Order: sequence, then C-alpha cells, then structure tokens
Amino acid sequence: MHRKEYMISSQIIQTSIDELKAITKVDLCVYDPSGTVMASTTDMKDIQESLISGFAVSPADSQVIGPHHLLKILDEGELLYILVARGSGDDVYMVGKIAVCQIQNLTIAYKERFDRNNFFQNLLLDNLLLVDIYNRAKKLHVEVSVPRAVFLIETKLEKDNIVTELLKGMFSSQSGDYITAVDESNVILIKSLEPAASHENLCDVANTIVAMMNAEAMLDVRVAFGTVVQELKDVSKSYKEAKLALDVGKIFYAENKVVAYSALGIGRLIYQLPINLCRIFIEEIFGENVPSDLDDETLTTINKFFENNLNVSETSRQLFVHRNTLVYRIEKIQKSTGLDLRNFDDALTFKIALMVVNYMKYLDSLDY
Repeated sequence: MHRKEYMISSQIIQTSIDELKAITKVDLCVYDPSGTVMASTTDMKDIQESLISGFAVSPADSQVIGPHHLLKILDEGELLYILVARGSGDDVYMVGKIAVCQIQNLTIAYKERFDRNNFFQNLLLDNLLLVDIYNRAKKLHVEVSVPRAVFLIETKLEKDNIVTELLKGMFSSQSGDYITAVDESNVILIKSLEPAASHENLCDVANTIVAMMNAEAMLDVRVAFGTVVQELKDVSKSYKEAKLALDVGKIFYAENKVVAYSALGIGRLIYQLPINLCRIFIEEIFGENVPSDLDDETLTTINKFFENNLNVSETSRQLFVHRNTLVYRIEKIQKSTGLDLRNFDDALTFKIALMVVNYMKYLDSLDY
C-alpha cells in the first residue's frame, strides 16, 4: 500500500490547525517532507525551505529555530509531515505536540478506512489467501462469523458518489455493514444480517435501497443480491451470485428493479448455455418461424396466460377480453409455432424458447 493513497487532504489538516489556533492563539503550519506548505494558519515566509528539508533528513524528532518549534509527524517510522508552531508563550511546544498527535490520529483513522476498503475489495475478488483473510480481519476489527449477503447496486457512472454517500447514510460500519466498489458501474453493500434472516428480509433491504435512491436523488437503480453466507471467507461467493443475478436480470427480468440470485430459476441455466446450443434448440423447436418479433398484444397474452397457470377463464378476465378471443389468440400462436399453450409441455417449451430467444438477442447486442 502506498502512503499517498491514504494521506488526509490538505483541507482536513487546515480545519484541524484552524481549530487549535482559535483555542491556543498559536500559529501552526504543516509542510510535506519536500518543504511544500500543506496547510497554515499564517504566512511563515521567514522559515526557509532549506531549514524544512534539512530537518526532514535529520534524526531529530523536534527542533527549535528562534520562535519556531519544528516537529515531525510520523507513521510507523515514516515521515509524513513537518509541523511548525510559532508563538510567544511557553506552551508553544506543547501545542505543537497536541497538533502532531491530532494529525497522526487523523492519519491512522484514514489509513484504517483505506485498509478496510482495500481488504473488502480483495476479498470480493478472491485475491486473498485464507490465512490472510483471518489475519487482516482481526487487525481491522472485522467479525469473521457473521451472516452476510452482498447487494450490488447498478447505477450510472457519474452518479456513483451520490449512491455511495446515500448508502453510507443508510448503512454504517458500526452495524457491521460495509460499502465499497470494484468497478466503475456498481456500488457494493456487504450487509451484516441477523442469524434468522430470510429471503423476504433481503428483499426488504433491496426494495428500501431502490425506494431511497429514487426519493432522495431521483435515481433509477437496479439492485441484485446473492445468498446469505455464514463466514467472511465466503463473501466472494455471495458477490459472484449477485453479479450473476444482475446480468441475468437484465436479460430475462428487465422489468424487475430487484433481482435475487435464488429466484433466477430457468434464466440462470439459459445464461450459461453456449450460443451454438441455443441456435440448435430454437431451430429444432420453431424451424423458420422463430417468434423473435411478437407484438405487444401477443406477448401480454402469453405472459398473463403463464402467470395464471394456463387458466383460460382467469386470464381472459384479467385481460378484459372474451374467453373465445383468448382462445383465438392461443390457436393463432399454435398455427404459427406448432405449440399449443394450453398443453403444459408445449407451454413449458414455448416459455423456455422465448427466454432463449431473448438471451440470443442480448448476445447479439454485445457484438455491436
């Protein structure tokens, strides 16, 4: 890990020393090891850059030059910053030491946050050995044996920061929840759960995220989640499931804003089929009459008929059409495809075939 990746910003340092100056009336200035000013409560032009760079390479931790007290801010023996305190009282050095401690503590907090984020990213991507998982989890105070599930929130690239901030307001690390990202298009929530958490509980979490994003930021997001895992080492399994659920959901369940891996059904199997096998299946079932461009009325009729378990009377009632009209539509489909949707085996074949056709369309769209 590189030091610069977790260093605190100049603005954070500025706020910290401004607060100390307001209380103690002691001026403070923070330099990086090269002598560049990071933050300051006053102009300290009378301190020469050569004095700062010279002190940076000296073995001393502090030095007094006239009214100035120079102190080093270290992290595990590595020089992060040089602090200069200037004032007329006897307590200038003590104020400088307080400032050093404060900035060191801020650095430790930011470093731990970076370490934790880095840990979960590598955990999700299976980049850690089992022994490393347990050792780093202990160091970062992450519970190992807690039920967890991974939620994947798909959003537009330019909205990622908004989504992350909203999620941090909803879920906190104090509760065992962690938010991270491993790519540019999705934000990941690793949710800590109660031992008796059910599928409905997970759906509630996902629906709450969708509703909150829409209400707070007018964002239309899709949420997918994997199954519950009991051990930290298995979190990557739930992540892979959530990722698969997101991909499969786009193809077969595009109307759903929440997609669960455990509810993917046949779609999960079709998604893993080779494209050549799909083409052979469709040709065997339909020949030249592939139902790739069914009109909205026909699709609505078919979907509603399937939803009602092939019940003609209930389907005609919900579609507000006469029973004979529905039968006519079904017979029209039978003439064009050779499949009678009133027969369970034919209906099942037709349902799978439609999903395969949608999958093939999706693959074709990736080629362009």
